[in-house]
Amino acid sequence: MARKQLTIIEAINEALDQELGRDERVFILGEDIGLSGGVFKVTAGLLDKYGEDRVLDTPLAEGIIIASAIGCAMMGMRPIPEIQFSDFITPAMDQLIQQAAKLHYRSAGGFSCAFTTRICCGGGGGTGLYHSQENAAWFVHEPGIKVVMPSTPYDAKGLLLASIRDSSPVLFFEHKRLYRSIKGEVPEGDYTVPIGKAAIRREGSDLTIISYGFMVTVALEAAEAMSKRGVEAEVIDLRTLSPLDKETILESVRKTNKVLIVHEDKKTMGIGAELAAIITEEAFDHLDGPVMRVTGPDIPSMPFSPNLEKYFLVNPEKVVAAIEQLAAY
Repeated sequence: MARKQLTIIEAINEALDQELGRDERVFILGEDIGLSGGVFKVTAGLLDKYGEDRVLDTPLAEGIIIASAIGCAMMGMRPIPEIQFSDFITPAMDQLIQQAAKLHYRSAGGFSCAFTTRICCGGGGGTGLYHSQENAAWFVHEPGIKVVMPSTPYDAKGLLLASIRDSSPVLFFEHKRLYRSIKGEVPEGDYTVPIGKAAIRREGSDLTIISYGFMVTVALEAAEAMSKRGVEAEVIDLRTLSPLDKETILESVRKTNKVLIVHEDKKTMGIGAELAAIITEEAFDHLDGPVMRVTGPDIPSMPFSPNLEKYFLVNPEKVVAAIEQLAAY
């Protein structure tokens, strides 16, 4: 299969284009996704190609966007709603948590709710309050929803295609700092990346770093810096936050005996806390040090001030410092 170099934006656009062309049940809806092609131009060109019956500009009403997608999914369609920024997903919480997550269960399998919500997330670039949260942990807590966050163009296309075809509601988080910052080889044709399977991005023997989304890039940079000092870190990209790939995580922990978890979201009750619990419950005898976390701070939101934003954000230097501390055990 032929391959080409794409950014994550281009990979997502290609996945949407291919799926709109392959399956007439698929349509996309959201704020500014049609005429303007989306705030980040992820959906550029799709309105001209598929028309306003398949590419729907909606009012600024996230609850209505998700409620409409649920109703269409119940009738057998495959909607792909977009939440422009993850900060604005709260008006749709009732629809996602009380309706979509529970529909298959409460109907004893009578109804399915197959739709994929694309969500732009993450900080950086001085976007401040309401445009910077990385809040996937809100939804990992809820059975009935699958949560995905790719870190490479290859995974962005393959996981999005897998999500659209999945029988469950899927939340597909896209970190905006990844949109144009990296390129990678992406097959031109049809392929999928399995939901629920992590990837080892870097082999190592001295400790395991577990991360996802943009933080995988940060973790890899820190791991390369420490490699020059003789510490070899294995880097696991979760790719799917729910369901978690416990097998890959625990296998790596049993090999390296030390664990560092890195995520941008707040520390308290975050995904790192759940990972730490799993590891201590199921691989405690293999640990040679505490399970450590590098995360965003527990403050209400990311600051607009450049200096305060820099303080908030997880960077390679913070990860290197944690690796040094953990390696000393």
